[in-house]
Amino acid sequence: MSVTPGHLDHLDELVVVQDAFLATIGDVDPATSVPWCGDWRVGDLVEHLARVHHWAAAKARSAREKPLGAGPFVLEDLYRECAAELRDTLVELGPDAIGSTLLGRGPASFWRRRQLHETLVHLWDLRTAGGLGLDVRPGVWADTVDEVVTVMQPRQVQRHRMARLPSAIELTASDVDRTWRLDTADDGPAVVQVRAPASVLALMLWGRRSPDDADVEVSGDGAVLRAALAEPITP
Repeated sequence: MSVTPGHLDHLDELVVVQDAFLATIGDVDPATSVPWCGDWRVGDLVEHLARVHHWAAAKARSAREKPLGAGPFVLEDLYRECAAELRDTLVELGPDAIGSTLLGRGPASFWRRRQLHETLVHLWDLRTAGGLGLDVRPGVWADTVDEVVTVMQPRQVQRHRMARLPSAIELTASDVDRTWRLDTADDGPAVVQVRAPASVLALMLWGRRSPDDADVEVSGDGAVLRAALAEPITP
């Protein structure tokens, strides 16, 4: 099915990336380092995403999360169970059921989108740590960028984890017809423009890629961009 950015079936896309993540676990040594995630090893990454799925399922139901315990776990079994729990919960609730979200009370569809992008970024982590490629449609990555710009970064400001950006930053995806403007304290023109594939923009905002990479075009005040990316744009 062909979908346009902003009109993705987030649940269907979530199932695709969850299945890809599960299928990759056995292909990468759990002791493999994930250096862009601090001290994490692949085993930590897999356990983290499983726990996030379990937590999000509880949040969607406005229920208390049941502890999973400290492990050790069989990683594939743990992830399979938590991924299925999240999917089953979101299917059962439907998109409009009201529960807890990161923005307060809201529809369960919030978690379809949030967990899609959480899983997509960590799928990239897992496959990149293992030296494996990843082929995901640009429209999905564009929605990852959109979520950071419209949800995650504004929430960081609202929670006083960072100040509003002093200058506007324009982000343009070179492979889809999308342009975004990062949150700023004024309505003035963008002082820096960034053009790159949607996947690169998304991974840059999530701290996985650099504006110095060869496939990133930066025009204007690059120092403003680097200062912004040094802020906790995402949690």
